[in-house]
Amino acid sequence: MDVYTPDKSILEKYADLLLHYCLDVKEGQRLFVSTSFLSEPLLLEIHREATKSGVAVEYDLAFRNKMSAFWEQANNSVLDMEPALHLYAMENFDAYLAIRAPYDMREDALATAEQKKRRAAAGAKANQAYFNRTADKSLVRSLCQYPTPASAEVAGMTIDEYASFVFNACRLNEADPVAAWLEVRKSQQGVVDFLNTCDEIRYKNEKSDIRFSVKDRIWINSDGRANMPSGEVFTGPIEDSVEGVVHFDYPSVFGGHDVQGITLTVEKGQIVKWEAETGQKVLDQVFAIEGSRYFGEVAVGTNYRIQTPTRNILFDEKIGGSIHMAVGQSYIQTGGKNQSTVHWDMISDMRRGGEIIADGEVIYRDGYFLNFSIQ
Repeated sequence: MDVYTPDKSILEKYADLLLHYCLDVKEGQRLFVSTSFLSEPLLLEIHREATKSGVAVEYDLAFRNKMSAFWEQANNSVLDMEPALHLYAMENFDAYLAIRAPYDMREDALATAEQKKRRAAAGAKANQAYFNRTADKSLVRSLCQYPTPASAEVAGMTIDEYASFVFNACRLNEADPVAAWLEVRKSQQGVVDFLNTCDEIRYKNEKSDIRFSVKDRIWINSDGRANMPSGEVFTGPIEDSVEGVVHFDYPSVFGGHDVQGITLTVEKGQIVKWEAETGQKVLDQVFAIEGSRYFGEVAVGTNYRIQTPTRNILFDEKIGGSIHMAVGQSYIQTGGKNQSTVHWDMISDMRRGGEIIADGEVIYRDGYFLNFSIQ
């Protein structure tokens, strides 16, 4: 049976956390939920709690082979048509919850580069509305995961192991998950406050030495509200300040394709050389997209309940003891200015000799900040 159903108590905690901590929904608001039928047990609890709270919910539900059928048949004007429902929601709803619950992790691998380009262009207006409204907080959003056999398989776990991993990373095993995330917020705020006084940051490990300016950019405390789970601090670098070489040793997934062993050479902010041990063709395609050869995000992962990559960026970018950098679109709330239809996070392990240097001072070594304790 595809639908995984955990204990009702976990589902109730999850629904409460998503609605009242992550999204902080209020009576009279409208919530848009995007997911698949595989998350039905969680959807039922969300529907109950939202309705009780006076929140109206609308759904966009995926089904088995939906995207496979689309990519196989979409060779006409349908590729260029705006996603009307999604566009309306991004422009008009108060809250947006995306629950990842895939049937197949590789459906998008069937799409050609041309199909992806045309669909990205068709969705550009909705994408811009999303970034603008999340930046000014007129739209609150959260991204989360529901355990499915496909996501467990890609992570190399049984479904029970994967569910335990997901729920533990979200702190749902705590008596009071909201209180636990408030502690995360408090412990990370000290790091954010310090980083917001810094001008230049340098990431350095065995295969990387890259520096960038963050002067007057805003570091964000990612404390589980925009993503569940979270556990990171991030900002956007000054676009033309990035210099050096960076190697990403954790696997990255783009459009259903694995890319591993990525090394990027950067001059005056622009990626001028790119290599991958596997997936070079994917890199070539991505860096042909406008805006993709500049960085939109730099970050440090701080969720020490996540220690192994699962080929799911929602979790992997949060690995405690890692850094990541995203090529493409900036988050407007950081002050970043780069624009692109791409936002692709790439991750590097810092737990064996890695350092972060801020304005010439080592502030982080072997996966931990030296003067701050992250919960």
